[in-house]
Amino acid sequence: MDIELQLPPNQVDTGEEDSVRFIGNATVLLRYGGFTILTDPTFVHRHEKVDLGHGLHATRLTDPAMEVEELPPLDLVLLSHYHGDHFDQVAQAKLDRSLPVVTTPQARDQLHELGFGQAVGLDTWDAATVRKGDRRLRITSCPGRHGPGISDLALPDVMGSVLQADDAAVSTIYVSGDTLMYDDLGQIPKRYPEVDLGLFHLGGTKVLGIMVTMDAEQGVEAVRLIDPSTAIPIHFDDYDVFTSPLSDFTQAAEREGLGDRVVVLERGQAHPLR
Repeated sequence: MDIELQLPPNQVDTGEEDSVRFIGNATVLLRYGGFTILTDPTFVHRHEKVDLGHGLHATRLTDPAMEVEELPPLDLVLLSHYHGDHFDQVAQAKLDRSLPVVTTPQARDQLHELGFGQAVGLDTWDAATVRKGDRRLRITSCPGRHGPGISDLALPDVMGSVLQADDAAVSTIYVSGDTLMYDDLGQIPKRYPEVDLGLFHLGGTKVLGIMVTMDAEQGVEAVRLIDPSTAIPIHFDDYDVFTSPLSDFTQAAEREGLGDRVVVLERGQAHPLR
């Protein structure tokens, strides 16, 4: 299924260079093919807590590189799933509720209850085509699984994403979402054998002792599988539920001969897409 999203005519093309700016956790500001996209918005500050559901919470250990009020005009939000460390109470209160949000059907329903009426939900391999004037962006939902075995039933539905914009500096971007390595991810390189940029959610998040996002070992395995020209790790040390340091990932990538394609961004730093 393909959903069409037509952005209003007042959403102008800023002419900014294509880039990815790391704000913190899984939140990045992506300028891509004339679109300005915010991913997994979390803007709480250090020592503040977010809701993980089932009475569980995570405490933030860092500050975001930007405040919501400092964001440029956005075209849309890309949300891998609905969890407090990906769409927190600040995002709920301060983001424009008329913004389109591309996410899972489960998260779409939760966002509608919060007043984000333009949220759309994609099942795996469904796509949203976003149009702004003569610009076109296609977002395809990819497999993702937040927990091992039956534990996944107690966790939110998750999606990875492939983004492809017409006349962009790079042709294909992959965003992993909060997934573990599992067999279904093998379908992604079969459908998208040439990925220019991959954003990988790492950190080895553990909830009640169960790992629910990729650690260093799985992250390297994912980079090898997806095979992007450039791999940027995100989602690795902003909350107290992370157990796998970024240094473990970068060292493992070096050992496996992948270090030359890994780009580590400091919070607030932008990487140009060329």
